[in-house]
Amino acid sequence: MIGSETGRHNHPVFARLWSLVSDNATAKRVRWELLDGLSGRVAEVGAGDGRSFVHYPSTVTEVVAVEPEPYLRARATEAALDAPVRVTVIAGAAERLPLPDAAFDAAVASLVLCSVSDQAAALAELRRVLVPGGELRFLEHVVATNKAVRQSQLLLDRTGLWPRLGAGCHLARDTVGAITDAGFELEGVRSAELGLVGRAVPFLIGRARSDGARGPADGA
Repeated sequence: MIGSETGRHNHPVFARLWSLVSDNATAKRVRWELLDGLSGRVAEVGAGDGRSFVHYPSTVTEVVAVEPEPYLRARATEAALDAPVRVTVIAGAAERLPLPDAAFDAAVASLVLCSVSDQAAALAELRRVLVPGGELRFLEHVVATNKAVRQSQLLLDRTGLWPRLGAGCHLARDTVGAITDAGFELEGVRSAELGLVGRAVPFLIGRARSDGARGPADGA
């Protein structure tokens, strides 16, 4: 869930709170939908405490889960033991993934692109590690279309209050726009309901396809 650079932004209090409040029946159904139909090797970026692992289908041969926050990474390592597919949990940040080029058939970003320090860099890295035409699955909260909600999101971001409380999370990012700007072609996006939190801010779940180009992080 937390996408900031390893070592610079450890958030033990937020990590523990997130593990307590972010699991409900609705969220489980959305995670199942997010991962349904995946196959081959998958890179999951910002894997949090690994609660998505149990939802991976048997067609997935391996998941490499990247998580920078130490507490969440330890929980994810434990969750990997009970996963129905092979899962390896490693330390790393979305903006500089410790993964080889063109090594994964799909990538998953779930509630992480809100908190990365540089969305463009993170998305370039996701393109870099995907095979040409590889698939990106994402579940993210985004800036609202409702004017009053949008203004509230912008205010909280600008004051720095929510990013400080939410481990770097920004409420008013146009994440879908950033995904298309990074060279992914959207294949489907819909609103997602995540319980009480999802009623306060809009969430989107979607699929996008890499065009096979390499991002600026490659070879840098």
